[in-house]
Formats: sequence, C-alpha cells, structure tokens
Amino acid sequence: MYNSFKNTAKISPEISNRLLLPPDLLTWVHGERCAVEDDFCINRLEILALECRSGQVSSVGQDLDTKIMLHHYSSEEMNKNYIEDIANEAINLLWNVCECNNTAVSIFNKEGCLEAVLHYMKKFSTNVDLAISVANCLQAVTEDNPDLLSSFNASAQQVLETVMLCPETTMKHVLLRTLIAGTIWNIKDTIPPGSLGSMVNAILKIFSESLAIDAGETIIRMNEAEKNRLKLAAEAETEENMSDVIDNCAVSEDDDMEEIPKGKVRREHDISDLLPSDKWELKEVTALLMAQQTALEIIVNMCCSEDPSDDEWEELSSSDESDLFMENSYNEGSGLLMSPLCLSDEVHSAFLNNLIPKKILEKTAFPNSVALDICMHNPSWKPLIKKLNTVQCRALTCLHSILLVSDVDCLGGASALQSLAQHLSQLVFSKTDTEFLEAITSALRALLQTMASKNISQCMTPDQLLALCEAGIHSSNASVRVNVVSILGISGSVLAKLQDTAETLKMIGKFLLEVAMKESSLVVAGEALDALFDVFADGKEAEKAAVQMKLLPALKEFQPVFKLRMRKEGKEQCSTDQLCVLDNVKMNLRRFIAYQETLGKNPT
Repeated sequence: MYNSFKNTAKISPEISNRLLLPPDLLTWVHGERCAVEDDFCINRLEILALECRSGQVSSVGQDLDTKIMLHHYSSEEMNKNYIEDIANEAINLLWNVCECNNTAVSIFNKEGCLEAVLHYMKKFSTNVDLAISVANCLQAVTEDNPDLLSSFNASAQQVLETVMLCPETTMKHVLLRTLIAGTIWNIKDTIPPGSLGSMVNAILKIFSESLAIDAGETIIRMNEAEKNRLKLAAEAETEENMSDVIDNCAVSEDDDMEEIPKGKVRREHDISDLLPSDKWELKEVTALLMAQQTALEIIVNMCCSEDPSDDEWEELSSSDESDLFMENSYNEGSGLLMSPLCLSDEVHSAFLNNLIPKKILEKTAFPNSVALDICMHNPSWKPLIKKLNTVQCRALTCLHSILLVSDVDCLGGASALQSLAQHLSQLVFSKTDTEFLEAITSALRALLQTMASKNISQCMTPDQLLALCEAGIHSSNASVRVNVVSILGISGSVLAKLQDTAETLKMIGKFLLEVAMKESSLVVAGEALDALFDVFADGKEAEKAAVQMKLLPALKEFQPVFKLRMRKEGKEQCSTDQLCVLDNVKMNLRRFIAYQETLGKNPT
C-alpha cells in the first residue's frame, strides 16, 4: 500500500500503553514500522490519541508546551496549522496498524474512531495530504469489516460523496478520489438498492478517469516543469547574489553605513520562497501511479464474487487459484466455459459505460520510452520505474479477471480477442521479471481459454507456443510454470481438432510428459498431466501423435510414480485445495489410460 513515511522511530512501552495499543499490535509496531518521525512526533501522537479517545478532537494541540513548539518549528513554520500535522502523523499510524492487525481494527470499531478520522477528511480542500492519509486509513479499515458499516450514517456518506465530487485536477486529488471510491465500494452494503447502480457507475467513472491519464506523458511534462522551476530558482539565486555584491560595494564606499553580515546570501523578499515545495512534480507523478494501481486492484475485487483481501487479490493468478478457476471452468462432458466469477448487472453495465476493459488493456502496454529514459537518468525519479512496472502487472492481473467474467462481445468481439492475443504474445517475451511473467502468463492463459471455448482461432504459432513454454518452464515461480503448461494444453487441444497437426501435437506431448515426470513441484506436474489429457482427449491427429510418441506405455510406467509422490509429498507441500485438484488428476490419469487402451484396441 501507499506509504508516505520517510523515517521511523520506536514507540516506548510507556507511550504505547498510554496509546492503549494491544500487545500483538505493539510487537508489530516495534518490529516493523511506525508512522512517527522523532521523539517530538511521538509526543504529538500520544496527545492526539488521548484527545481522540476523550472526544476532544477539535482541541488537539491547544495545550502543547509552547517552548516545545518553538524548539521544533522555525518562526515561519509557526504559521502552519500544526494541529493538522499532528493529525496526519496519528492517522498514518492508525492506517498502518489497522492494515496489518485485526485487533487494531476491532479497537477502531469500538472506540468510535471513524468520526474522528472523518473530521479531518473535511479538510481536503485545504490539506490534500491529510485527506489522502485519511482516505488510505478508511480504505484499510472498511475492507471486510461489516461491524463498521453501521457507523457510516448519512452524514458520513455525505462527506465521502463530497470528496468524490471534488473538481480539482491535480494528481493528488486524483489519488484522493480513487481512494474514496474504493472506500465507498467497501461499504456498498450500506447503499440503498435503488442507488446502487448510480453509485457503481460513479466509482468506475473515477477509476476510468484515473486510468485514462497517460503516466508516460505526465512524467515528461512534470520533469519539464521541474527543470523550469529549478532554472527559475537558480536565476533568482544568481540575481540575488549579484545584488548582494552591488550592495556590499555601496556599503564599502559609505563609512557611515553598517557592514552587512558576511553570511547573508538572500534578501527577505527572495522570490524562491514563493516557488512550489521541493520535488512537488515527482510527488504528483507518484500520486498518479498510486491512483492507477489502486483503481486496478479494486477492479479486480469487483470482478470477484467475494471481495478478496489485499493479500488475496494478488493470488488470483497463483497456481492454486488458477487450478481452481480452471477446474470449475468446465461443465464436465461439454467442455463449455462456465465462469466461476460473476458480475452484477450494475457492475457489468458500468464497466461498459466507462470503457473499463479498454482502459485496462491500455495499461498493459509498456510506458513511453522517453519517460523511462528520464527516470533512468534521474536518481530521484528512478524509483518510478518500479511503480510503472507495478501498474503494468496490476493491469495484466486485472485483464485476467475481466476475461473470466466478460463475454466476447463485451471485449470487442473475436477480432479484438485475436489482436489482444498478438499483443500479449509479444509482451510475454519482453521481460524476465517474475511478477510480470506471472501476470502476463495468467492473462494469456485466460484469454486463450476464452477463445477456445468460443471456437475463435488462435494467433500464436506452434513455434511461439513452444518458445514461450521453454522460457517459462525454467522460471523459479511455480505459478508461471503452471500457467505455461496450461497454455500449451489449451492450444494443443485446439490444434487436435485441425488437420495435419500430428507432428506439432507430438512435440507438445513430449514437452508436457517431460514436465510431468521431471518437475520438482507436484502441483506443476499435476497441471502438466491435466494438459496432456486435454491435448490427447479426442481427434485423429491426437490419436496418431499419441501412438507415435508411445504415450500410453509412458503413462502406465509413470502412474505408480505419481501416486507415490502424492502420498509422500502431497500433505507436506500442498494446500487442501491443491490436494483436491491433484486427487482429481490422479483419477483422470487412470481414466485416461483406460481410454487410450480402448483406442488401441479399436483405432479410429
């Protein structure tokens, strides 16, 4: 999750006790991170916590020791609203601990912290950073938290709706609206049924607007703005220094004038003080990328029949999840795709109205090469490369989910899916990063499955398929390996229905058989067997290839080995869901051998 903390400090047990943090939460704060900058901030945080608990939020900071404040702030900074600074520190801490600790969320519910937090959301028009902290906190505490729903009365919802309608166009405001939209999705059960459609449409409109912004072009524009700002500052500094030299000369000619201190470098009217704060352009780009990442993650949640948690949403393309999806994707005997996920009418309609599939597809592409070059050669901007890659991976995972829940027409028809297949097949060879490979192979797997179920011809050549699988099968990530053997199985089953494909099927079969026999992961081995069953399930070309590669004797020899591996490794290495899938594979192996024996006696 987005985190604005720069420095960390431990909270002493005494202060932690006064903050009333639970022991397990205290352990986490001590061991991992805490949203405070120094001892002074700890004192501020302690005071705010006590004030919040006493219901005196509006008076926070009024009794702070003036000497401490004078020590911590310069005279210019005293004009700032330090109460909001204290609130920002506290809300950041609250967000972090609630995001990682269920006990903290329970305390948030019981102590009525929502009202205190929403009080500061109302400051969004004058303090967007504080509002973003509140929005992050709200999104964390509202996820899978039905006990909090009753606290979102009409007044609380009005605050959120007001923020969503904010017309400001800065990237920070884009992030703020995106986070609030995510919060409203989390509390959708509080929305009257008659308003649900308009609410979902408003949420997806915000996501669509966020995703429509070209991050690459924004980087180029903001980098240019930074250069201009720094140039103006340098020119102002030079002009100021020249003015000082002239002043010094004038003073030296006038014996009655006092000598100007040697340390003086600028006047009180220095215009650089009026320029934006340092690195504001970089902060704008960072806010945009965070908004886009958040929007994509929430769209994935919207595609699921049950909203997954932050930890779970990323596992949609993992091996066990993919196995379960594909296991449930077939109506036994018919081979038709039966989606395990579903979209409500409201979400489905809003997806189309706001061009969500199109926006997601655009985000799967690589960012502007000029923007990447800017980031690569600017140390302070270089971390943006990782954020750009994260957005791309989230878009691919989002595409995977969209493919599982949308029909062909919603995705643009057969030609659009074929173009998408070409796009993904080109992307897949572009990077070796594990997260990217998992996301791209998951999306490609779902796409090819959709195309196969609708008898849409696939555009990847056998050579491309085998090259993909040769590269993917050596990945250290088991999910990637599961995806590539599944892709090969899907494509092979399509080829088996065509003419003169026996040689290609034989290559595919040998590859899958070798994976099943030599793969270290039992889950991947099981997926390879499952893919074999799909490829050689039916058709003259498949029957011909199976005979030529001696598939039946090879499987007979391997069957007891697979059973032994399941007994020895299954319970130790696999989850309950994975074991269910593997048990099904073992049963299908027995059936497939019997089927091949029948074919041997009665060839087609």
